[in-house]
Amino acid sequence: MSMLRPDLAVIADHVAPGSRVLDIGCGDGALMAALRDAHGCDARGLEIDPGNVAAAVARGLSVIQGDADVDLAGYPDQSFDYAILSQTLQTARAPDVVLDHLLRIGRRAFVSFPNFAQWRVRVSLLWGGRMPVTRQLPEQWYDTPNIHHVTIDDFRAFLRDRRITVEGAWFLSGDRQRSSAAANLLAQHAIFLLRR
Repeated sequence: MSMLRPDLAVIADHVAPGSRVLDIGCGDGALMAALRDAHGCDARGLEIDPGNVAAAVARGLSVIQGDADVDLAGYPDQSFDYAILSQTLQTARAPDVVLDHLLRIGRRAFVSFPNFAQWRVRVSLLWGGRMPVTRQLPEQWYDTPNIHHVTIDDFRAFLRDRRITVEGAWFLSGDRQRSSAAANLLAQHAIFLLRR
């Protein structure tokens, strides 16, 4: 599991063995392969990029090409133990609708996203007056897939307003976990385990 991106490693460590998993925005299938191989999970994927779909299928994974904004409505209620949306929430046109589908499709949902309130982002805007380009956010403002700049505190408020239960939350700077107390300022990424 250590070869996984840090947020994916956290998710993989908290998925119960033998679970049915839908990974939405699964990329090349790295998480799905780890869940299949190490946990015996029945992992399925939905991915918008045809190159990533081909890479995942080449790993022997069950992945279809699709768009989270439009293709989740066809999945039956409670058809998976976990629905996973990693580093994709901020790219969705309607993230609230995508989250509703996640929590309908899966008994639980993992959501991870970059924290746009992290101190390096704030400093870049304050002192440079420009959108940051970092290892975690490598694209220029005009070329980024990120269309919703969510913060940890924004997401917590969203969950509270919608009465969504948080079963777990992890906050990362690189591959190091941070406490939840100052996560909005210090963490680069957040991972939440949710249920209705």
